[in-house]
Amino acid sequence: MPKFTYSAIESASGKEKTGVVESASSEQAAAELKAMGLIPTALAPESGAGSSKLATSVNKNVRKPTSSPVQAMPLRTKKKKSSISFGRVVNNKGLTVFTRQLATLVNAGMPIMRSLETLARQEKNILFKEVIESLVESIRSGGNFSDGLLQHPKVFDRLYVNMVKAGEAGGVLGTVLERLARFMEKAEKIKGKVKSAMTYPVIIVMVAVAIVGALMVFVIPQFEKIFSGMLKGQSMPGLTLAVLAVSTFVKNNILVTIGIFVAIYFGFKAYHKTRNGTRTVDWILLHAPGLGPLFLKSSISRFTRTLGTLLASGVPILQALLITRDTSGNVHVADALNVVHDRVKEGDNVARPLDSTKVFPSMVTSMIEVGEETGALPEMLNRVADTYDDEVDNSVAGLTSIIEPVMIVFMAVMVGTIVIALFLPIVKIIQSLQ
Repeated sequence: MPKFTYSAIESASGKEKTGVVESASSEQAAAELKAMGLIPTALAPESGAGSSKLATSVNKNVRKPTSSPVQAMPLRTKKKKSSISFGRVVNNKGLTVFTRQLATLVNAGMPIMRSLETLARQEKNILFKEVIESLVESIRSGGNFSDGLLQHPKVFDRLYVNMVKAGEAGGVLGTVLERLARFMEKAEKIKGKVKSAMTYPVIIVMVAVAIVGALMVFVIPQFEKIFSGMLKGQSMPGLTLAVLAVSTFVKNNILVTIGIFVAIYFGFKAYHKTRNGTRTVDWILLHAPGLGPLFLKSSISRFTRTLGTLLASGVPILQALLITRDTSGNVHVADALNVVHDRVKEGDNVARPLDSTKVFPSMVTSMIEVGEETGALPEMLNRVADTYDDEVDNSVAGLTSIIEPVMIVFMAVMVGTIVIALFLPIVKIIQSLQ
C-alpha cells in the first residue's frame, strides 16, 4: 500500500505535526488524517513522485495557525481571485446582515452549503462574495462550516467561529446563528449610541478650529497693519502681541501648522498602540468625568452580553471567558476577566473573583452570583446586558445635554479671547486721540 508523508495541524492543540501514513490514495489518506483529529496542510507520496504538484496545491491555500488552538484549516479550498483590498473586507453591518440571512435560511430547513450559495449569488461586495464562495468550497471539500470560517480570521473573529462550532456540535446551528445575529445587532446598536455621544463635541471642535484658523490667517493680519499705522511705534498689550505672533506664524507657516496637528494625531495613535499607551488611554476613558461612566456601562454591557451569548450557545466557561477577554475592548476589563479565568480554572465561581477586581459594580457581581446559584447564568448575564443598554441610553442623553452648553462656552472663550485681544489696542488708540 502506498505511503504518504504529511504535515498537519492538530485540531485540539493547533500544533504542527509531521509523519507518514499508509493509504490507497491521497484522498483516503487525507480522510484518515482528519479522522485522527489532524487537518492536513501538505500531503505527498513518500517516494516523491508527484509530490511537488500536490504539496504546492495544498500549501497554496492553507495558512499557518494562529494562537487559537481551534484555528485549523481544511485540506482544500477554492482558489481566490486576485483582488486588492484596502481596509476591511466587510463592515460590521454587512456581516450582521449576512448572519441574519444565513440564520433565516438554515432555520427554514435549507442545507448550509445551499444557503451560502444563495447568499453568494446575491452579495454585491466582490471581496465578501469571494469569502462566501470559499466557505462553500470548504464545505464541498468535506470540511465543516467552522473550518471554513477559520480561513478568514480578519472577517470572522474567535467569538463568531466558536459559537458556530458549538452550534455544529450541538446540532443547533440555525439557533446559534440567530442568537449570534441578535448579539451583533445589539452590539452595533450600543456602539452607535456611544459614537453618537462623541459626534457632537468632535464637530464643534472642528468648527471652532476652522473659525479660529480663518481669523488667524485672514482677519488678524489686517488689524495688525491698522495698529502699526495708528499706534506709531507705541507698545501693544501683551495679549494682543501673543495673538498677533500666533497669527503671523500660522499665516507664514500654514503647511507647518497643519503638519503639527497631523503629527499630534498620528503620534497619539502610535502611543495608543503601545502597551503603556493603551493602559493609560483605557484608564482615562473609564475614569474621565462625564465620559467615564458611559464607557464603563458600555464595557459591562459588551462583557455580559458576549459571555451570556457564548454560554447559551454551549461554549465551555473557560473558553468563553478567554473569548470575552479578547473582545472586551478595554485592557483593564480584560485584566479583570483574566483574573476571573484563572480563578474559575482553579475551581472558583465567576462572581467572587469578578467582585475582587473592583472594576465592575456590586450590582453586576450580585446578579451574576444569583445566576450561578440558580443555574441560569446565561439568562442573568443577558438580563444585565439589557439593563446596561438602557443605562447607556440614559447616559448618552444626559451627556449630550451637558456637552452642548460646554461646547458653546468653549467656542465663546476661544473667539472671545481673540476679539478682546483686537479691541485692547483700539481702546488705547482712542485714549491717545483724546
